[in-house]
Amino acid sequence: MSDSIIVKSKLKEVAPGYNIGSDLADALDEKVKGLVRDAVRRAEGNGRKTVMAKDL
Repeated sequence: MSDSIIVKSKLKEVAPGYNIGSDLADALDEKVKGLVRDAVRRAEGNGRKTVMAKDL
């Protein structure tokens, strides 16, 4: 796992009483990074340098 933006201990806070597999954390990390890349493209397409919630 390289430069993950997902913190496994924080995932455990969202799912108390459950174990969090590393494959879930890795898959979620890739999903989130993809969402952010898409949001950046939308902001660029709208001539902005600020990525906002509406870009998701």
